[in-house]
Amino acid sequence: MPPRALSPSGLFLIDKAEGPSSFAAVAEVRRRTRARTGHAGTLDPFATGLLLVLSGAATRLASCFVGLDKRYLTTVDLTALTGTGDREGEIVERVEAPSEVELEHRLEALRGKVELPIPAASAVKIGGERAYRLHRRGVVVEMPLRRSRVDSLEVISYSDGIARLDLRVSSGTYVRAIAAALGGHCATLRRTEVGPFRVEEADPDRLISAEDALARLAVGQGGRQKP
Repeated sequence: MPPRALSPSGLFLIDKAEGPSSFAAVAEVRRRTRARTGHAGTLDPFATGLLLVLSGAATRLASCFVGLDKRYLTTVDLTALTGTGDREGEIVERVEAPSEVELEHRLEALRGKVELPIPAASAVKIGGERAYRLHRRGVVVEMPLRRSRVDSLEVISYSDGIARLDLRVSSGTYVRAIAAALGGHCATLRRTEVGPFRVEEADPDRLISAEDALARLAVGQGGRQKP
């Protein structure tokens, strides 16, 4: 197979729909452009929202776009815990939903720097194998902790044990882990921002040049680009 083309080169902002994997979304861009294509961070199939897809020669700049802070909107069901921390896992325990006061106590404990277990259905490798593959086979393993930063964690609404939350977090933060720590599971998840890029800008037909994309990173970091 001949090497993929180095053009068109730049950044596509894609609003991923619920259902397809991030890799399927990237493959669709590759099919349209016939160029080398890569992503700067995935979303679970049940999640929606912003994907940064690099095209052509711009794929060599992936390290500049990986590791950016993220913003999410999520709905957390605080009446049940699941094995995966999201709605795709089996319910392992039914619980009584917290009061609004108790919910705020739980939220406060999760703001700032936190250490939470990586979800069992994640792509992290355990003993050389992806955790989600072990989970699907019913293999129970002790998941490692991951340190992350929660810059804001605010309630949009709360009713009948269902909390709608707005989060700003560091890269690598698992929203499913936050949902589990709150005593429930993630029912919906939408990524609305990645660094300076917003989902409202998403357009599969619009290619942002590498120069413009890097300039936006520099502005977002006070004039300092990531190395």
